Amino acid sequence: MKTKAFIFDLDGVIVDTAKYHFLAWQKLAESLGINFTHEHNEELKGVSRVRSLEIILGLGNVEATQEQKDEWLVQKNEDYLQYIDKMDDSEILPGVMKVLEFLKSNQQPIILGSASKNARPILEKVNILHYFDDIVDGNDVSNAKPDPEVFLVGANKANQPNENAIVFEDSVAGIQAANIAGMMSVGIGEASVLNEADVVFNNFTEITEEFLRELINK
Repeated sequence: MKTKAFIFDLDGVIVDTAKYHFLAWQKLAESLGINFTHEHNEELKGVSRVRSLEIILGLGNVEATQEQKDEWLVQKNEDYLQYIDKMDDSEILPGVMKVLEFLKSNQQPIILGSASKNARPILEKVNILHYFDDIVDGNDVSNAKPDPEVFLVGANKANQPNENAIVFEDSVAGIQAANIAGMMSVGIGEASVLNEADVVFNNFTEITEEFLRELINK
Protein backbone atom coordinates (compact mmCIF):
# COMPACT_ATOMS: atom_id res chain seq x y z
CA MET A 1 0.00 0.00 0.00
CA LYS A 2 1.26 3.47 -0.90
CA THR A 3 1.55 6.34 1.56
CA LYS A 4 -0.36 9.61 1.19
CA ALA A 5 -0.80 12.63 3.46
CA PHE A 6 -4.32 12.97 4.85
CA ILE A 7 -4.92 16.55 6.00
CA PHE A 8 -8.02 17.48 7.99
CA ASP A 9 -9.50 20.86 8.76
CA LEU A 10 -10.93 21.03 12.31
CA ASP A 11 -14.02 23.22 12.63
CA GLY A 12 -16.98 21.67 10.82
CA VAL A 13 -14.95 18.65 9.69
CA ILE A 14 -13.86 16.82 12.85
CA VAL A 15 -15.88 18.73 15.45
CA ASP A 16 -18.56 21.39 15.22
CA THR A 17 -17.02 24.31 17.10
CA ALA A 18 -18.71 26.82 14.78
CA LYS A 19 -21.70 26.94 17.15
CA TYR A 20 -19.44 28.11 19.99
CA HIS A 21 -17.96 30.88 17.86
CA PHE A 22 -21.53 31.96 17.08
CA LEU A 23 -22.56 31.99 20.76
CA ALA A 24 -19.45 33.98 21.75
CA TRP A 25 -19.96 36.55 18.96
CA GLN A 26 -23.67 36.78 19.74
CA LYS A 27 -22.94 37.46 23.41
CA LEU A 28 -20.54 40.26 22.46
CA ALA A 29 -22.95 41.72 19.89
CA GLU A 30 -25.80 41.77 22.43
CA SER A 31 -23.60 43.57 24.96
CA LEU A 32 -23.15 46.28 22.29
CA GLY A 33 -26.87 46.42 21.51
CA ILE A 34 -26.45 44.67 18.16
CA ASN A 35 -28.85 41.96 16.98
CA PHE A 36 -26.67 39.11 15.63
CA THR A 37 -28.45 36.19 13.90
CA HIS A 38 -27.45 32.87 12.32
CA GLU A 39 -27.84 34.58 8.93
CA HIS A 40 -25.33 37.25 9.93
CA ASN A 41 -23.04 34.51 11.20
CA GLU A 42 -22.75 33.07 7.66
CA GLU A 43 -20.74 36.18 6.74
CA LEU A 44 -18.10 35.27 9.32
CA LYS A 45 -17.29 31.81 7.92
CA GLY A 46 -13.58 31.45 7.18
CA VAL A 47 -13.01 35.09 8.16
CA SER A 48 -10.37 36.29 10.67
CA ARG A 49 -11.35 37.32 14.20
CA VAL A 50 -10.46 40.98 13.51
CA ARG A 51 -12.51 41.12 10.31
CA SER A 52 -15.42 39.32 12.04
CA LEU A 53 -15.55 42.04 14.68
CA GLU A 54 -15.57 44.73 11.97
CA ILE A 55 -18.53 43.03 10.26
CA ILE A 56 -20.46 42.89 13.55
CA LEU A 57 -19.72 46.53 14.42
CA GLY A 58 -20.86 47.42 10.91
CA LEU A 59 -24.22 45.73 11.55
CA GLY A 60 -24.87 48.13 14.42
CA ASN A 61 -23.03 51.12 12.96
CA VAL A 62 -20.88 51.08 16.09
CA GLU A 63 -17.75 53.23 16.09
CA ALA A 64 -14.92 52.14 18.39
CA THR A 65 -11.30 52.91 19.24
CA GLN A 66 -8.60 50.33 18.56
CA GLU A 67 -8.30 49.86 22.32
CA GLN A 68 -12.01 48.97 22.62
CA LYS A 69 -11.77 46.59 19.66
CA ASP A 70 -8.78 44.81 21.19
CA GLU A 71 -10.68 44.45 24.47
CA TRP A 72 -13.72 42.99 22.72
CA LEU A 73 -11.58 40.51 20.76
CA VAL A 74 -10.06 39.24 24.01
CA GLN A 75 -13.53 39.01 25.59
CA LYS A 76 -14.91 37.04 22.64
CA ASN A 77 -12.01 34.58 22.76
CA GLU A 78 -12.38 34.07 26.52
CA ASP A 79 -16.09 33.32 26.11
CA TYR A 80 -15.30 30.90 23.27
CA LEU A 81 -12.67 29.11 25.36
CA GLN A 82 -15.18 28.69 28.19
CA TYR A 83 -17.54 26.95 25.76
CA ILE A 84 -14.91 24.59 24.35
CA ASP A 85 -13.66 23.81 27.84
CA LYS A 86 -16.83 21.76 28.30
CA MET A 87 -16.33 19.69 25.13
CA ASP A 88 -15.91 15.90 25.17
CA ASP A 89 -15.70 13.09 22.61
CA SER A 90 -19.47 13.19 22.05
CA GLU A 91 -18.76 16.30 19.95
CA ILE A 92 -16.80 14.41 17.27
CA LEU A 93 -18.86 14.51 14.08
CA PRO A 94 -20.45 11.25 12.83
CA GLY A 95 -18.20 8.89 10.88
CA VAL A 96 -14.95 10.72 11.66
CA MET A 97 -13.61 8.05 14.03
CA LYS A 98 -14.12 5.26 11.50
CA VAL A 99 -12.03 7.18 8.93
CA LEU A 100 -9.26 8.03 11.44
CA GLU A 101 -9.13 4.39 12.65
CA PHE A 102 -8.82 3.10 9.08
CA LEU A 103 -6.03 5.53 8.17
CA LYS A 104 -4.18 4.84 11.41
CA SER A 105 -4.37 1.07 10.97
CA ASN A 106 -3.00 1.47 7.43
CA GLN A 107 -0.05 3.62 8.59
CA GLN A 108 -1.15 6.73 6.69
CA PRO A 109 0.14 10.09 7.96
CA ILE A 110 -2.73 12.08 9.53
CA ILE A 111 -2.22 15.84 9.75
CA LEU A 112 -4.43 18.59 11.13
CA GLY A 113 -4.49 21.75 8.98
CA SER A 114 -6.58 24.39 10.73
CA ALA A 115 -6.63 28.17 11.13
CA SER A 116 -7.76 27.68 14.73
CA LYS A 117 -5.25 28.69 17.39
CA ASN A 118 -7.14 26.43 19.80
CA ALA A 119 -6.74 23.25 17.75
CA ARG A 120 -4.59 21.32 20.24
CA PRO A 121 -6.77 21.95 23.30
CA ILE A 122 -9.87 20.99 21.29
CA LEU A 123 -8.30 17.71 20.09
CA GLU A 124 -7.25 16.98 23.69
CA LYS A 125 -10.77 17.69 24.98
CA VAL A 126 -12.32 15.22 22.51
CA ASN A 127 -9.54 12.64 23.15
CA ILE A 128 -8.20 12.25 19.62
CA LEU A 129 -4.93 14.22 19.70
CA HIS A 130 -2.97 10.93 19.53
CA TYR A 131 -4.42 10.11 16.09
CA PHE A 132 -2.57 13.04 14.53
CA ASP A 133 1.04 12.69 13.43
CA ASP A 134 1.37 16.44 13.19
CA ILE A 135 -0.63 19.60 13.75
CA VAL A 136 -0.47 22.79 11.71
CA ASP A 137 -2.67 25.47 13.24
CA GLY A 138 -3.10 29.22 13.47
CA ASN A 139 0.06 29.46 15.57
CA ASP A 140 2.18 28.04 12.73
CA VAL A 141 0.95 29.98 9.70
CA SER A 142 0.34 33.63 8.91
CA ASN A 143 -1.80 33.41 5.76
CA ALA A 144 -5.50 32.55 5.90
CA LYS A 145 -7.18 30.18 3.42
CA PRO A 146 -7.64 30.33 0.41
CA ASP A 147 -3.89 30.84 0.72
CA PRO A 148 -2.61 27.22 0.74
CA GLU A 149 0.11 27.81 3.36
CA VAL A 150 -1.47 25.64 6.08
CA PHE A 151 -1.78 22.65 3.72
CA LEU A 152 1.67 23.12 2.16
CA VAL A 153 3.23 23.03 5.63
CA GLY A 154 1.09 19.96 6.44
CA ALA A 155 2.21 17.97 3.37
CA ASN A 156 5.80 18.93 4.13
CA LYS A 157 5.48 17.63 7.72
CA ALA A 158 4.18 14.34 6.30
CA ASN A 159 7.15 14.22 3.89
CA GLN A 160 4.79 13.96 0.94
CA PRO A 161 4.66 15.94 -2.32
CA ASN A 162 1.54 18.09 -2.79
CA GLU A 163 0.01 15.71 -5.34
CA ASN A 164 0.05 12.97 -2.66
CA ALA A 165 -1.99 15.04 -0.20
CA ILE A 166 -5.73 14.66 0.36
CA VAL A 167 -7.50 17.52 2.13
CA PHE A 168 -10.85 17.26 3.97
CA GLU A 169 -12.57 20.66 4.19
CA ASP A 170 -16.02 22.14 4.82
CA SER A 171 -15.39 25.70 3.59
CA VAL A 172 -15.13 27.15 0.09
CA ALA A 173 -11.89 28.94 1.04
CA GLY A 174 -10.42 25.65 2.32
CA ILE A 175 -11.33 23.78 -0.87
CA GLN A 176 -9.79 26.58 -2.94
CA ALA A 177 -6.61 26.43 -0.84
CA ALA A 178 -6.29 22.67 -1.44
CA ASN A 179 -6.89 23.11 -5.18
CA ILE A 180 -4.33 25.93 -5.42
CA ALA A 181 -1.80 23.65 -3.71
CA GLY A 182 -2.44 20.92 -6.30
CA MET A 183 -3.89 18.56 -3.70
CA MET A 184 -6.99 16.39 -3.86
CA SER A 185 -9.90 18.24 -2.23
CA VAL A 186 -12.66 16.33 -0.42
CA GLY A 187 -15.59 18.55 0.53
CA ILE A 188 -17.62 17.78 3.64
CA GLY A 189 -21.00 19.48 3.37
CA GLU A 190 -23.33 20.59 0.61
CA ALA A 191 -22.28 19.86 -2.96
CA SER A 192 -23.95 23.06 -4.21
CA VAL A 193 -21.70 25.12 -1.91
CA LEU A 194 -18.50 23.08 -2.26
CA ASN A 195 -18.77 22.64 -6.03
CA GLU A 196 -15.06 23.36 -6.57
CA ALA A 197 -14.07 20.21 -4.61
CA ASP A 198 -12.86 17.08 -6.43
CA VAL A 199 -15.46 15.06 -4.54
CA VAL A 200 -18.11 15.97 -1.95
CA PHE A 201 -19.76 13.99 0.87
CA ASN A 202 -22.54 15.25 3.15
CA ASN A 203 -20.57 13.86 6.09
CA PHE A 204 -18.01 11.19 6.99
CA THR A 205 -20.60 8.43 7.35
CA GLU A 206 -20.76 8.38 3.52
CA ILE A 207 -17.02 7.71 3.16
CA THR A 208 -16.30 4.01 2.64
CA GLU A 209 -13.13 2.02 3.24
CA GLU A 210 -13.13 1.24 -0.50
CA PHE A 211 -12.99 4.97 -1.26
CA LEU A 212 -10.11 5.48 1.20
CA ARG A 213 -8.23 2.50 -0.27
CA GLU A 214 -8.62 3.95 -3.75
CA LEU A 215 -7.23 7.31 -2.54
CA ILE A 216 -4.22 5.61 -1.01
CA ASN A 217 -3.43 3.44 -4.04
CA LYS A 218 -4.12 6.09 -6.68
